[in-house]
Amino acid sequence: MESGGKDGVKGAVLHIVVVGFHHKRGCQVEFSYPPISDEGHDSNLLPDQWKYLPFLALPDGAHNYQDDTVYFLLPPLREDMKCVYGVSCYRQIEAKMLKVRQADVTRETVQKSVCVLSKVPVFGLIAAKLQLITHAYFEEKDFSQISILKELYDQMNASLRFPTLEGSQLYLGLSARDLILHFKHKVLVLFKLILLEKKVLFYVSPVNRLVGTLMTVLSLFPGMIERGLPDSSHYHPKTSQSESVDIIKSVDLTENTEVFITEPTANQSEGSSGAKVTPSSPDWLDSEWENLDPSVLEEDEEEEEKGKQEEGGGGRRAQTECLVSESNVPITVQPKATPPQTDSHTHSATHTHATHPHTPLLEEDQCGLPPAIFTKGYLCLPYMALQQHHLLCDVRVRGFVAGATNILFRQQRHLSDAIIDVEEAAIHIADPELRRVLSLTTADLRFCDFLLKSVCDQSEDVFLDGTGWEGGDEWIRAQFALYIHTLLASTLQQDNEKLLADYGSAFISAWRITHNYRVWSSTHHPAITEITPGHPFQGQYSVADVKLRFSHSVQNSERGRRLGSAVMSTSRSVVQTGRAVGQSVGGALNSAKSVMSSWFSTLSQPALISNPQSTTTKQ
Repeated sequence: MESGGKDGVKGAVLHIVVVGFHHKRGCQVEFSYPPISDEGHDSNLLPDQWKYLPFLALPDGAHNYQDDTVYFLLPPLREDMKCVYGVSCYRQIEAKMLKVRQADVTRETVQKSVCVLSKVPVFGLIAAKLQLITHAYFEEKDFSQISILKELYDQMNASLRFPTLEGSQLYLGLSARDLILHFKHKVLVLFKLILLEKKVLFYVSPVNRLVGTLMTVLSLFPGMIERGLPDSSHYHPKTSQSESVDIIKSVDLTENTEVFITEPTANQSEGSSGAKVTPSSPDWLDSEWENLDPSVLEEDEEEEEKGKQEEGGGGRRAQTECLVSESNVPITVQPKATPPQTDSHTHSATHTHATHPHTPLLEEDQCGLPPAIFTKGYLCLPYMALQQHHLLCDVRVRGFVAGATNILFRQQRHLSDAIIDVEEAAIHIADPELRRVLSLTTADLRFCDFLLKSVCDQSEDVFLDGTGWEGGDEWIRAQFALYIHTLLASTLQQDNEKLLADYGSAFISAWRITHNYRVWSSTHHPAITEITPGHPFQGQYSVADVKLRFSHSVQNSERGRRLGSAVMSTSRSVVQTGRAVGQSVGGALNSAKSVMSSWFSTLSQPALISNPQSTTTKQ
């Protein structure tokens, strides 16, 4: 199979695929070039790893839109391959307009998607070309004319050469400016949420807006789009001994441990129960997700205590319903008193996914970026089809950043730590402790306010003529690169709690136990020591900080919104009557005074992230 070739400059595009909707069989592959199956280019057969391809390429609810664009990721077909990046352009046409109407066309409209499966993560660049080709393909009004698709394959393979691609090509269509203008200060909350490797679900329709928003957030992490997603589509994390040897090379343990496996796995030989494995085994990094309970989050703060009491009952039942047939391997980690030195370089690796010998997980730069977030069962699903719903509660999936358009995903709130309503620019988190961890510090608010003002002060014309920098997309990504570089440098200052407090002490504590931070801290990165530690916007507090926090809390807290509503009611009454007297005005003033008094009593603990239960109550 041609798609099984190694990742190289030649053959960046693996396949051109046409997916259609059949009135009896549903979504299915109708054409692929080069053929995915050995049975020919018109075969419907797909390898098991790509069984979700038809549902990703032809999204749920596609009939509601005349056209749409989807980004998605597929697992590799072979060990020597990496993630497969998919772009699909969907269109529909009335059946009566077809010049050649095939026998299986029984509905009034025909729905099809043209997909490009590539080894290069240039979603926007591929989408721009694919939209034109899809339009031309439909204009033929004869879907048997596939010569244009074969030409697309040859042209894209001739033009897509990854080593020569620039940042502007990689980020085409991913507008960081629009993201800042829409989410404002909450962009940094999203940034931190992903660093904590939580279960994050983006929700909006149509798909084009969904995948664009999600991938733009990921583009804020330096190198994430280019090098951070090779393992992001592995639905079933590898646990073989050969992979363990590879990952050992990326872990230089500062504290020696003994790992005991109390139950043999399917991959181990008989009699291995209770056997001691290599102290450098990578499983200690992910012991937290070995026994994940998808129902640990509660829907309401008032039921938090009740939820703790019922954790052994309803919570366990919910977990049992989601568990796959494979059993978990309980692992106990015991530190030793005397840590002997081990040489990780003595281990041989059967295969590696990186250029640096110390980290086969990802191809890092000298600062250790991108962070190893999308590894070891943490998935990136820019668009999640309804058929993939089971992945949300698969215990082998320790977390995800996923996008959905189906309301069923949003209703299953217990399966996600955070639900991002893209339309409303709202972040819904049920767990009050997680909301506290993600509360932005004063220095964080200064950083976000600086970004927002810089973006708002620049006009679109400045960037169209190519002279703009400050406030532009690349400038915004440079600011987030500075933020994470100083964040990493600050974590090396173990005794300077004041330095870390600017990022949020609770956030730092939570981040230090994540997989990506442990991988980063287990190796030495010389370039990070050259970066001056400390928050980019650290400094003494001032009156401006009080006004900034006041404004931010009014915009993002429930009490603040009620205060704003009361003030607006007062203003309307004054305008209508022309005088600030009367019962209606007095009532509005009393309401504003009451809300103001209640709001100031909790000003020290601003609710930066909304509780989804409050939204439900309103409805």
